[in-house]
Amino acid sequence: MSDKRPIPTRVAAIHDLSCFGRCALTVIMPTLSALGAQVVPMPTALLSSHTGGFTDLYFRDLSGDMDEIAAHFDRLSLDFGAIYSGFLGSEAQIEKVERFIDRFGGEGRPVLVDPVMGDDGELYSTYTPELAEGMKRLCHKATILTPNHTEACLLTGIPYESTANMSVDEVVALGKRLLEALAVYGAEQVVITGLPCGEELFIFGSSKEGGFCHREPLLHIGYPGTGDLFASVLLGLLLDGNGFENAVIGAAELTTIAIEKTLATDSPVRDGVVLEHCMYELFSLKTNLKRLQYTR
Repeated sequence: MSDKRPIPTRVAAIHDLSCFGRCALTVIMPTLSALGAQVVPMPTALLSSHTGGFTDLYFRDLSGDMDEIAAHFDRLSLDFGAIYSGFLGSEAQIEKVERFIDRFGGEGRPVLVDPVMGDDGELYSTYTPELAEGMKRLCHKATILTPNHTEACLLTGIPYESTANMSVDEVVALGKRLLEALAVYGAEQVVITGLPCGEELFIFGSSKEGGFCHREPLLHIGYPGTGDLFASVLLGLLLDGNGFENAVIGAAELTTIAIEKTLATDSPVRDGVVLEHCMYELFSLKTNLKRLQYTR
């Protein structure tokens, strides 16, 4: 009987590298690693910090490097078990990511597209109309699509309306409407990562098995990088063989725990969630997805 362990699944992570402030690749890489995957980064931009709460930062667009990195991956004959595309810095990067997916995707490999476009009903300041239209095109390449409320509206043309004062029935109806509209992109699995209502956050998902709604406590604070954490946990759990709904629930619960643990520290909001305090829960997800071991 062999005592060899399986080779970890390689995930190509196409995202920005913000050196300070936990988000993007600095969240994605440790999260997926803790869940048993090997992360191979494809940086889209280099920033001294993320843009949420920091000024006078250094930014370098890495569009000119992406094709060369992909070409070397090709010469190495690298095989990726999944592709994860997130923040893109320019319209030109859309085509580069499309080519990367065409070259290294296919054959049942998950392609998660997190359309990092905006929040609170507005496009991010770095987004041009051309980049927003390009992101819509890229979403057609996704097998897993993870927009937030704002991004779901931007992708579907449904007007954004705050859900804070809606009834539960109104929020559920909106979530179903957005999921139905997002079906045009053809992704096999879709998650809308959070519609707040009262003291709860409603998370909607759909797949070939049907649709569902999961509720988490609403913590009334927004940390950078929580979307990256959610998507990374979701992908890691799917690669570990979990069903889609269970993976969504695990990702939602882990993200809530990360926020709660960060609130228990004096860490500034702009520094992001204190992921270092959540490694036990991440490791536990592989063996104890049904209920995370953390007392709220």
